[in-house]
Amino acid sequence: MTQLVWLGIIIIVAVGVYLLVLQQRGGLSSGSKHKQLPSLKRNIFNLQIGDIVQHMGIDWVVEGKLTYRVGEYSWFEYMLQDNNEIRWLSVDEDDTVEVALLETTNQLDVSQSPPSQLTFADENYKCVDSGVASMTREGTVQRRTAQTCKYFDYEGYNGDKVLSIEIWDGEIEVTVGYRINPRSLTILPGDGNQVYGI
Repeated sequence: MTQLVWLGIIIIVAVGVYLLVLQQRGGLSSGSKHKQLPSLKRNIFNLQIGDIVQHMGIDWVVEGKLTYRVGEYSWFEYMLQDNNEIRWLSVDEDDTVEVALLETTNQLDVSQSPPSQLTFADENYKCVDSGVASMTREGTVQRRTAQTCKYFDYEGYNGDKVLSIEIWDGEIEVTVGYRINPRSLTILPGDGNQVYGI
């Protein structure tokens, strides 16, 4: 009787080991093709739609991504959303990595030819870069749908404040914010799907 019990246990273990090996080799499937999951190795340069970016106690969901290109040079802006709040995470690598968190404002009136210096919210800014960039986009990027945009990047004279003016098919958008240390961000991989889907 005990020999039959031991024989049953050995058979169950053998079948389990066989199924495990078969699964690891890819020979065991449920009959449908498996959807390939996005890479779990995330950083500020390869964020995907649906990822979570934690900063200062807020979980921001990546809802969209813009890639700006000028010749061989490129940088990114990710549209982050937390309920009704929207921010733009700007990631730029030239000599150093610069990351900034910005929000759109309609409190600054500018013309189609922004000045080399300006004042906003008691902060003086100087233009440090400008040009025309071509665009590629993923997910939701609000009204930023043109193939190119004119950009004017400003930085504050004091501190890490930044301001950006972009002109999209004649429509002017101003964002303002501050540089942040990328180490202050915690990135949690998502499933590749938008959460808010606006």
